Amino acid sequence: MKKLIISMLLSAATVTATFAQKDAAAGKILADVSQKYRLYNVVKTDFIIAVVNPQAGVNETQTGTLLTQTKAGKYKLSIYAPGSKSTAAQEITNDGKTQWTYVPKDKEVQVNDADNSTSGLNPAQLFTMYQKGYKYLYTGDVKKAGKVYQGIELSPTDPKQTIFKIKLLVDKTKKQIYNAELFDKNGSRYNYTIRSFTPNVTVAENTFTFNPKAHPGVEVVDLR
Repeated sequence: MKKLIISMLLSAATVTATFAQKDAAAGKILADVSQKYRLYNVVKTDFIIAVVNPQAGVNETQTGTLLTQTKAGKYKLSIYAPGSKSTAAQEITNDGKTQWTYVPKDKEVQVNDADNSTSGLNPAQLFTMYQKGYKYLYTGDVKKAGKVYQGIELSPTDPKQTIFKIKLLVDKTKKQIYNAELFDKNGSRYNYTIRSFTPNVTVAENTFTFNPKAHPGVEVVDLR
């Protein structure tokens, strides 16, 4: 489950012939989302991630928290253990240059160079990812529980990736992404629903770095 979630959050998608042109209506909606998002310094989003693959018998749900420093592209992603809202099963910390993947249960942290290419989807770019290498289409308004969401489908231009479509629901009033669903060629669907969006939160200076000394006994595996 943990690998599936991280794959969902860090994967890019492939292009489909449907999106031969960028849609002006979708572009305006996404630009409004991006403009509002960039007004903030650090944003905290709590989310639910559901992974479904009928062929593989996978149907699992977990919660998590994403802290992003919007302008610097830094982030800290925490995926919580099943049934917990505070105990992290896995954490990914990225300061824009280095990425640390920490699994508390295994007392191990893997260190990699940060992937700032367009072939990888940085979670800190969730609200602005359409701007580089993506084509998009407005698919109409969707009503859920008394709210109106604007539907948009995204398709990146890299044909080598396995996820072939991303569907977004944008809160029409708040101009915020409410839901993102990724479709994988292997039959998996990754459904990411934002439960809360808190702008301009205060965080410690070291939030977006990993200090092994603060985790006694952790094994550092440097893969750079």
